Amino acid sequence: MTTYSDSLADPSTSLETARSGTESTVLVIDDDPSMRDILAVLGNQHGFAIEFADNGTDGLLLAEQNDIDLILLDLSLPGVTGFDVCRHLRSAGVEVPIIIVSASNDPVDIVVGLEIGADDYVTKPFQLRELAARINAKLRRQRSVQTQVRPGRMKFPGLIVDVGRHEVLRDGQAITLTPTEFDLLALLSASPGRVISRSEMIRKVWGQDADLDLRSVDAHVYRLRRKLEPEGTRPTYVHAVPGIGYRFERRGLNERLAETRKSRSPG
Repeated sequence: MTTYSDSLADPSTSLETARSGTESTVLVIDDDPSMRDILAVLGNQHGFAIEFADNGTDGLLLAEQNDIDLILLDLSLPGVTGFDVCRHLRSAGVEVPIIIVSASNDPVDIVVGLEIGADDYVTKPFQLRELAARINAKLRRQRSVQTQVRPGRMKFPGLIVDVGRHEVLRDGQAITLTPTEFDLLALLSASPGRVISRSEMIRKVWGQDADLDLRSVDAHVYRLRRKLEPEGTRPTYVHAVPGIGYRFERRGLNERLAETRKSRSPG
């Protein structure tokens, strides 16, 4: 029997890229207003969209809730520092290229930035052509990596479903699922936003001729959510659609991140 995750892992079965043919999006996390104007012009010239955040907290939320292709990150930010932003994104499984753009040319800052996960380090003031070249080089490499055969590796903020390795990582930590739970997650996450009926889930996970009660699907999804969701009572990824089935859609993650930061703040 060929399981759903087996079909995804077959290199001859390609996953449709949601953003094929669209421009890349660069997130700029910097509180210097002049950077907004400079990089807006740069984006227009080189064909990539720009999102801005003037502090680390907003930058994290934008990185988590949007499809970002590259991040330009200042170190001296109000509130959450650039170093902390970089650490959090990498620990949450966000793997897009990060270029630190900072006024600090201290070798210690450069080494620390690269060690915690940044892909490049540019000091201010910089030459526009040099920064554009570095951005374009990282975007080209990112597109190349995404098109290489890594069958069924689906990345979402805080979650990676790697069908080829039969591995699930949430916030960088491995989650142990049964084969059925994994196949259910692979099916749902391969079509984010689409409602998948219980009947379709039975057909694709258990097989065309499977004699399975629809309520048994709910039981399996319940166990999957208990392992997958940070807060079972407030699902982040797998959402029930009453009377039909389930939808994979990242919701509630921003609220959870905000609450986590609030609980960690002093006082």
